[in-house]
Amino acid sequence: MPIFELSNEGLRQLASTNFAEAGVSERYDIQQHLRRNFSAVLPDVLVISEEFCDWDDSRRRIDLLGVDKEGNLVVIELKRTEDGGHMELQAVRYAAMVSKMTFSKAVEVFADYLRRDGLDLDAEQTLLAHLGLAEPKEDQFAQDVRIVLISADFGKELTTAVMWLNERDLNIKCIRLVPYRDDGRLLIDIQQIIPLPEAAEYQVRIREKEQKERMDRTANTQLKRFWDEFLSNTQGRCRLIPRASADRSYIGAATGIRGVTFFYVANRDDQRVELYIDRGDADVNKSIYDQLHQHKAEIEERFGGELSWQGLFGKRACRIAYLLSDLGNRNDEANWPNMQEQLVSAMDRFERAITPALAEVKV
Repeated sequence: MPIFELSNEGLRQLASTNFAEAGVSERYDIQQHLRRNFSAVLPDVLVISEEFCDWDDSRRRIDLLGVDKEGNLVVIELKRTEDGGHMELQAVRYAAMVSKMTFSKAVEVFADYLRRDGLDLDAEQTLLAHLGLAEPKEDQFAQDVRIVLISADFGKELTTAVMWLNERDLNIKCIRLVPYRDDGRLLIDIQQIIPLPEAAEYQVRIREKEQKERMDRTANTQLKRFWDEFLSNTQGRCRLIPRASADRSYIGAATGIRGVTFFYVANRDDQRVELYIDRGDADVNKSIYDQLHQHKAEIEERFGGELSWQGLFGKRACRIAYLLSDLGNRNDEANWPNMQEQLVSAMDRFERAITPALAEVKV
């Protein structure tokens, strides 16, 4: 968008130019001015290094390296070209290379930067003040790496790539610097174009929603594999084996009484077998539960232990359950063999203990 001067004579459009025509170099002009005044671009970022290179390939250098107020590292890449080149790919590589930086290493890098710039500041105290901390917290430092791309303009391929990467939970900003000439002066219009500032909060919410949906899809896929493996490994070893898998934390098997179902339940942190009573009528559910509860002593004797009798009064359904303990987290697939074995063994005893009493239930 052009820039205009508003005066008594009306609007006067300023003449746009480019950095090459203006004799402005990427490294010795743009970079030098930005590193000293980076708050003009992003107020929350403290520059801690210039031309950072802490790896064997000395040709690869991060133009500017910063830290935001949340303790995240910020990789800043600069180009004076009209399309940004392939700076997004370069920046992603750099972000990966610095992602393991510790607080103590950041202090070392910052101290060297201050010394070369002739600034008499204590690197650690300056960095702590920026973070709002009284003392270092290594475990909270560099939990993420942000990327800031600064260029005179950005090509369609680059912006498409950046938006795609941001949809996959990277944090990349594109900031455009457009130079203008005005009576011998060089003016620069600084604009964040990706993400648009007014849309940033909305995009964060969308990204969080999409991330949760991806996590849910992953969890559902894992659950289906858990139950598929469960059915395959336990085939024929229990009288009560469901014939279908599920993408939920439970699978059931009919008892012969409508609305009364045996369930294997494998939540993330707890697993159980249960008889769930829900015929859609709270009074009928309570009647079935009460009839079974009259046989509590003999059912538990046949089972070989105490069961959890949950009348769930005030709610519609009722439950009789046995909670398995110390089987670990279901998300850890190393726990699956033992977890599945314990579920089958418990259900075999559970079903044999309850079925005789179920046969006497009057509905």
